[in-house]
Amino acid sequence: MKNIIQNINKAFDHRIRLGIMSVLMVNDSASFNTLKELLGVTDGNLASHVKALEAEEYIIVEKQFIGKKPNTSYKATALGKKAFRDHIEALEKLIQKS
Repeated sequence: MKNIIQNINKAFDHRIRLGIMSVLMVNDSASFNTLKELLGVTDGNLASHVKALEAEEYIIVEKQFIGKKPNTSYKATALGKKAFRDHIEALEKLIQKS
């Protein structure tokens, strides 16, 4: 059974991180507010999960000003996209074996 789950990535264990990566896989980028609204989470909760994905180098953070308002957006890195695809593939294999 260990071989079946060895490619499941702990970085995506939490539903919020899974949600963040799912959004970023189908969009070039997403703003903090967009992710917050889509996932239905608080500022602090989203910030901590974004930080965890950034530490793994699965996402990059882009900060800029739009007019006078700060805007933070996120993009999945090539490493993050590969890790997420591998994770989903491992889950699919696990489901097929069950």
